[in-house]
Amino acid sequence: MAEYDLTPRIAPNLDRHLVFPLLEFLQERQMYPDEQILKAKIELLNKTNMVDYAMDIHKSLYHTEDVPQDMVDRRVEVVARLKALEESAAPLVNFLQNAAAVQELRADKQYNLQMLSDRYQIGPQQIEALYQYAKFQFECGNYSGAADYLYQYRALCTNSDRSLSALWGKLAAEILMQNWDIALEELNRLKEIIDSKSFSSPMNQVQNRIWLMHWSLFIFFNHDNGRTQIIDLFNQDKYLNAIQTNAPHLVRYLATAFIVNKRRRPQFKDFIKVIQQEQHSYKDPITEFLTCVYVNYDFDGAQKKMRECEEVILNDPFLGKRAEEGNFSTVPLRDEFLENARLFIFETYCRIHQRIDMGVLAEKLNLNYEEAERWIVNLIRSSKLDAKIDSESGTVIMEPNHPNVYEQLIDHTKALSGRTYKLVGQILEHAQAQIAR
Repeated sequence: MAEYDLTPRIAPNLDRHLVFPLLEFLQERQMYPDEQILKAKIELLNKTNMVDYAMDIHKSLYHTEDVPQDMVDRRVEVVARLKALEESAAPLVNFLQNAAAVQELRADKQYNLQMLSDRYQIGPQQIEALYQYAKFQFECGNYSGAADYLYQYRALCTNSDRSLSALWGKLAAEILMQNWDIALEELNRLKEIIDSKSFSSPMNQVQNRIWLMHWSLFIFFNHDNGRTQIIDLFNQDKYLNAIQTNAPHLVRYLATAFIVNKRRRPQFKDFIKVIQQEQHSYKDPITEFLTCVYVNYDFDGAQKKMRECEEVILNDPFLGKRAEEGNFSTVPLRDEFLENARLFIFETYCRIHQRIDMGVLAEKLNLNYEEAERWIVNLIRSSKLDAKIDSESGTVIMEPNHPNVYEQLIDHTKALSGRTYKLVGQILEHAQAQIAR
């Protein structure tokens, strides 16, 4: 299933620290040789200050206790730089650790800067040192310290570009610490800035939206309300346009959210059109499943795609999150997806047929006969299905409350003819009025 792995497409849109959780997942799933994953980790770590971690991976990769001299030298350099930054930022850090002194700060940034300068001899140089110190802490893997200092820095910073950079760093730190509620707040704050800020070019703004959507995947597939909120964000015109032009692979996550979302939304029909438009630039079993059900009415194809969808979910770092229940390990999103996918097939199949053979239906739903019968009984009991089961003939009989697909098509055609006739009448009236003048 490595052919459906989106990590090569997603990683360039992430901070390098956010790529580590993806590599950990791929290593655990054994989708690539262990050596390949370890080399990728070292390559990433070489551009950070996490030297000790890089040394540990080097030892695992080459089965040795020795490490290259350049790593040893790099460690000395990092420790020295950390101490220098710590000293530069010390006046402001000491102030921020003094609860009584912090009480003097106000919402007015200009007042704060003047007060810090007058009373504590803290100026722009020390504030800049705090940013550099926070950034260095982040590069060393101290995400908690970095998040705190970046928060404090933004309260004092008057440079909008630098403040935006600090907010990206704060968001990354909260994601890496798995503080999903705080991360969601920072994500929404960042979205407001991106949507309202005046960028140097429209493409720059689009790029920021693309980054935001990629980073948001960590939050939306871990936060309790994430599957609703990913639709709210990705389905906005500006963000959907960015997906279609620059990141069509993100359609996978929007498709999954639509499928597992309990509330079926009006935008779903429009989203099916997006999948059709984008199938030349991106498709996978999840998008193809929706095409089979809602475009081609190919239920045999949908059944095959369902099996492939399960594999895609299990091997996707965002969708394949495991939950431990006692001695068992499950993938909750996989179970929800398959349940709702069966419902999608069943609902669409039932719109076309009024009497359905249970054996055929079981095959379409990828269940055995008894499982299919039990599944349909549960649907009828929960009022999700207006039907009855004829046990003697082994069929499901749909109640004729809703028009089938063919009747709907006739109704739509009639309505379209009516609208066309009315439009032609209006054009003729307008033309006659022009002639009369």
